[in-house]
Amino acid sequence: MSVGSAKYIEVFADVGCPFTHVGLLRFVESREERARQDVRLRVRSWPLEIVNGEPMSGSFIAEEVAEICEQVSGYFDGFDGTAFPSSSLGAMALASVAGSVDVAVGESVSLELRDLLFEHNTDVSDPEVLEAVAKRWSVPFDTADSELHRQIVLEEHREGVARGVTGSPHFFTSSGDFFCPALAVGRDESGHLRVTTDPDGFERFLEACFA
Repeated sequence: MSVGSAKYIEVFADVGCPFTHVGLLRFVESREERARQDVRLRVRSWPLEIVNGEPMSGSFIAEEVAEICEQVSGYFDGFDGTAFPSSSLGAMALASVAGSVDVAVGESVSLELRDLLFEHNTDVSDPEVLEAVAKRWSVPFDTADSELHRQIVLEEHREGVARGVTGSPHFFTSSGDFFCPALAVGRDESGHLRVTTDPDGFERFLEACFA
């Protein structure tokens, strides 16, 4: 997938998904190591509150974050779940609009929103927060139009369903698709969440991204 001379990797994900935060940052770190700034991320909406039929819980996400932090370090330093948004639709709509302006701007907005939430414990459903991000990246975005936000996100969700998205994050490269390549996520016999790193799977993902 490309725009002009630039190549991009599509990923369907929710702003409030901590597994996505790790996956995106590890991709960016690997891109910098390879000096491959020509490969960008186009982050699309996979709204878990729509998929699951209920809003995500800050306390539950905090438990997921704690499990992730047992396996990988350097992320979620400021997160405790207390400022987790009641809805992430507005943030995802902003990222979508930014991506329609420019893929690189969309990537930057997507990363900043997650940085605000997971590293600075900021409520990214706050209209003032969204307005500040939109202005910083010169993205035309009406923070008050919640119905438009919902329609933007639902349209991308429908596309994700049609393309076989199974969860957040689900990446699409030119040679294949990968669900949560940075982390293996499952539950033990007691139903407790278990997260482990997946070095081999992540390396296969990177090879597909930078081929």
